[in-house]
Amino acid sequence: MDNDDGSRAPPSISRNLALFLDVDGTLVPHIERPDGVTFDDTLRGLLTTLSDRLGGALALVSGRSIASLDALLHPLELVWLSGLHGVQRRTAQGSQQHAGEWDDDALAVYAEHASALVARFPGASIEHNGPCLYLHWRAAPDAAPALICLAEEVESALPSHRLHRGQHGIEIRPAGIDKGQAIRHFMASPPFAGRRPVYAGDDPADEPGFAAVNEMGGISVLVGSPRETAARFGLPDVDAVLAWLAKHEPSEHEVRFAEEFT
Repeated sequence: MDNDDGSRAPPSISRNLALFLDVDGTLVPHIERPDGVTFDDTLRGLLTTLSDRLGGALALVSGRSIASLDALLHPLELVWLSGLHGVQRRTAQGSQQHAGEWDDDALAVYAEHASALVARFPGASIEHNGPCLYLHWRAAPDAAPALICLAEEVESALPSHRLHRGQHGIEIRPAGIDKGQAIRHFMASPPFAGRRPVYAGDDPADEPGFAAVNEMGGISVLVGSPRETAARFGLPDVDAVLAWLAKHEPSEHEVRFAEEFT
């Protein structure tokens, strides 16, 4: 994103777009323990309105599992979901698919080691979802060195997996699978096919999604402070995202602006 202040707002969501949204840091703020996140009725109502406006061309593309996303959305049901950074995908048929192959048993052993480790650091936590292991230390920064050391041991032992480092945690997930692949997969099928894609996300794990959307002439939106990114538009925080999503059809000026910069 090459604008000076990093705050160039994207155009409003029009009916001919396909909308892909990250969850944590995009639709809801990051909190110390990810399992404490909830969706309120206002957010569920907004997602329902967007899905109706877009003829169903709305998908959440998250690092969370599909089971976690369903729990946040309940009682709203969104069919199109991608979880675990593209590993899990649910399509119009309601069937859940997995991308790639991995050894769940080997990672489970390290998940047990991680559980024992975080018990020494109150506030630290882990999430183990199939082929993905997330280590969180936002509420226990002293745990960072030990958890990073464990993650590096996992990467050395499991060549099928890669580390994805964050400021307050580290993710261990299958190599070669990302959110960009999930978006491309969805875009090949109705109701997404033939539309212009939009993707909003907030952290480095969203960069493959931005790249995929850019390749398709879409609208990529970084949420949060300006940084080096492939995203072509920016919004400062979750509140700005929700206000953007709630806007009506874009004006002619917004359409021209978007076409000029994408």
